[in-house]
Amino acid sequence: MNDIPPLNEHNKEEYPPAHTAEHILNGTVARLYGCGRAFSSHVERKKSKLDYHMERPLTADQIADLEQRVNDVIATDAPVWMEMARKSEVAQRFDLSRLPDDASETVRIVHVGDYDECLCVGRHVDHTAQCGRFRITSSRWQDGVQRLVFRLDEG
Repeated sequence: MNDIPPLNEHNKEEYPPAHTAEHILNGTVARLYGCGRAFSSHVERKKSKLDYHMERPLTADQIADLEQRVNDVIATDAPVWMEMARKSEVAQRFDLSRLPDDASETVRIVHVGDYDECLCVGRHVDHTAQCGRFRITSSRWQDGVQRLVFRLDEG
């Protein structure tokens, strides 16, 4: 029997397609630009925004490429699955500094196929194709912060 303590209660009600798309976008930006995952995000059904620390603004071509890469991952219809672990077991794989001070010893790792993994307690789709079509609708760079705003078009 696995002896992992329970997670903290979660007080948000995410829109699973946008939340899963956020994971894909974060993984893609981190891979391409080495800036890590968004340091701030607001994910909603109608539009979502993520902020990244970047030295220079993304070009229109880079934004188009990013959008295409996210849609390519969505199109694979990869399974989204969860894994439970103790913080001490995953401290080398993940940045635990963003966890709340009262975070439980148990963390949940969300996997988007073999493309991305991160700590998360929110709701997600079962397969990436359930996200719909991903569109970056605006971007802004100011004082070392790149903001990306995205929407999802159903099916």
